[in-house]
Amino acid sequence: MQPPAHRPALAAPWQRTAHGANLLSGDGQLGVTIFEEMTTLAVKTGAINLGQGFPDEDGPQAMKDAACEAIAAGANQYAPGKGMPALREAVAEHQERFYGLQVDPDTEVVITTGATEALAATLLAFVQPGDEVITFEPFYDAYGAIISLTGATHVTAPLTAPAFLPDLASVETAFSSRTRAILLNNPHNPTGSVFPADLLQGIVDLAVKHDVLIITDEVYEHLTFGVQHVPVASLAGAAERTISISSAGKTFSFTGWKVGWLSGPAQLVAAVRTVKQFLTYSSGTPFQGAVAAGLALPDEFYMGAASALQHKRDILSDGLRAAGFDVFTPHGTYFVNVDTAPLGITDSVDLARRLPALVGVAAIPVPVFCHPEGAQRVRSLLRFAFCKKVELLEEAAGRLATLGSKL
Repeated sequence: MQPPAHRPALAAPWQRTAHGANLLSGDGQLGVTIFEEMTTLAVKTGAINLGQGFPDEDGPQAMKDAACEAIAAGANQYAPGKGMPALREAVAEHQERFYGLQVDPDTEVVITTGATEALAATLLAFVQPGDEVITFEPFYDAYGAIISLTGATHVTAPLTAPAFLPDLASVETAFSSRTRAILLNNPHNPTGSVFPADLLQGIVDLAVKHDVLIITDEVYEHLTFGVQHVPVASLAGAAERTISISSAGKTFSFTGWKVGWLSGPAQLVAAVRTVKQFLTYSSGTPFQGAVAAGLALPDEFYMGAASALQHKRDILSDGLRAAGFDVFTPHGTYFVNVDTAPLGITDSVDLARRLPALVGVAAIPVPVFCHPEGAQRVRSLLRFAFCKKVELLEEAAGRLATLGSKL
């Protein structure tokens, strides 16, 4: 558990945001994100960028055609604040089709500008200074930024190699009388772990015991390998206190469309919608109908997308093993994590900065997804994205295999 004492007094909201995302140096200077730094290095050296998690090829042609047709037909003005009816209905149908969950598209679903806005609107709706919000660590950097923006304290429970699954006893120690919400990312970025149903139920039971809100980030729900995604809202005791969040970006490889959604009990959704309407109000009108069409694609599409991604995972993992890394095989997401310690390296941040010039591949050091104490636990770990074309991954794997001779 990360104690609240690590957070200094910061006057301005932007400073809190930057601090929460690990963008402030010790002397208060504003830095750039690790993604920007690694991308700059990749461009400078001509390296293959396996840092930031976005695909390098588009998703279904039918969805692109639907978006183009919507633009041509004049769907270019504001969508309703809570989203186009067709997409809200498609989200509701998706939840029932895959998970047996019944949600009212009129009162229990809101369309957002990506999952990030859904997360921001939810946290801003319910969390305030003096509260605490629990996440698992390592954590997606936006969580730290948004939690700090609210003025709340970010408390963490560790995920440790090789399985990157939380210990329920350590999770329980993260709760206090000030805990307002627990933010659960499953499948988990950056570790690639997928929490099993019994572990998720234990987390829900703790949330019920302490009477806190559950916020779930499930954007990788359809990108799991050999294991089944279990939505938190389907578990006993969860539905009445859970805001479930997902998006089209990862499932359909259209990250630039920024179409997300959230669902949950009507009274909670109404509170989030109140905040959301003063963030973007609405966005992506021609894309919303296209995403609705995507959500109706047959099961074969979803199974094929996961299978193709698993194949890419295995290509890159083979290259990472050949490089001498200890590879932690992920059960979901776009990412594979490795331990650099077998190569005698204990500082993955330093290696990440040298890797583009050494072998022509860029990655992200896992410590940047942690608070200082947590960063020490994962100081030798690197994250690579495998959501790229097969031929690019094969080239990256070949380059990585030469690392041992270049250190």
